[in-house]
Parts: sequence; C-alpha cells; structure tokens
Amino acid sequence: MEIAAIPSHDRQVVQGYATGGFRVSDREWWGPVIVFPTRTMAWSVETLSDLDLAAFAPVGQASDPPIELLIIGTGRKMALLPSRLRADLRAMGCGIEVMDTGAACRTYNILIGEERRVAAALLPLE
Repeated sequence: MEIAAIPSHDRQVVQGYATGGFRVSDREWWGPVIVFPTRTMAWSVETLSDLDLAAFAPVGQASDPPIELLIIGTGRKMALLPSRLRADLRAMGCGIEVMDTGAACRTYNILIGEERRVAAALLPLE
C-alpha cells in the first residue's frame, strides 16, 4: 500500500507497506522495523508472539529527548498486547498505542509531521 507521504530531509516518513516490508524515506526495509524521527532500524522480532519488553529496548535508548509515544503496528489486523507487557511499556515513560500496521504507518506520519516525538514499531503484513 502506497502512502502519500513526501520524504523529509530531517524526519523519517513511511511511504509504503506491503507483505514483507516497508519503504521509509526512500529506502526499502524487509521485515519488521522501528521507525524513529531521525532513523529507521531493523527490528529483531518475527511475530506478535516474539514481543516482550526486551524487544522494545531500542525505544528506551532511542533518543534525547525521549520518545513520548510508541505506536505498535501488529500486522494486517489489530491485536492486543498482554496486559503485563502494556504495563511494562508504559513504565518506560512513553505512551503506547496498538493498531494494525496500515493505521500505525498513517498515524506515525501525521504525528511526525506535527513534530511529535513518536516512534513506530511495525510488523509487516503477512
């Protein structure tokens, strides 16, 4: 799915997503990614069942100033995270929102356009 997002020279923008990967700021990424305001990185998870607090360690170490909102894209359909994991993520000091990956990409782009300190942890469509 293409997203009408114009790449920014100083901010990462999600331009598209599909089965298996993403296009972020004119670069193709295969597999899960975490998109930060100024960089994108491969994310070392494969499925929802791999999500634990350690999987989100890069977000806690991400930037100065810290991320204020983490958007989690769960693939083709929205899925709930275990309540313990949600509590642990909130304890990291940022808000969390969980949604399907398409909605997560669009929401991230809107918020980054508003200069918000947001990151998106995205699982690709399967």
